[in-house]
Amino acid sequence: MTTRAVAGTPRLLLRLEGLVLLAAATWVFSRTSQPWWLYAALFFVPDVSFAAYAAGSKFGSVAYNALHSTIGPTILGLAGLALGSLPLLGVAAIWAAHVGFDRALGYGLKYATGFSDTHLGRIGLKSAGA
Repeated sequence: MTTRAVAGTPRLLLRLEGLVLLAAATWVFSRTSQPWWLYAALFFVPDVSFAAYAAGSKFGSVAYNALHSTIGPTILGLAGLALGSLPLLGVAAIWAAHVGFDRALGYGLKYATGFSDTHLGRIGLKSAGA
């Protein structure tokens, strides 16, 4: 099955957007006075969602997308701002930085057809133009 993916200049812009998100979120984290070991320790935590693929591609894609969308870190960041909690804001920034990192590398949100099928194109050994 072929999945639709963004291509050309829009794909490049989305990847650049990811790079900007990574840089901006890292800068926000630097302003929270949280320790940098926390950034290093939590940066790849959203990738635990890979384990959900053991239950199938559909469930795996839902879990992956839930942790690799900007919705979660935005809500957590707003909660941190509303509560005046620098630790919450710091964790939100780390989460957003991870999302930006993945997007900059071309890892998009997943389709239920398989881990390699993303909105930014196929990833992995059989990818084209990654």
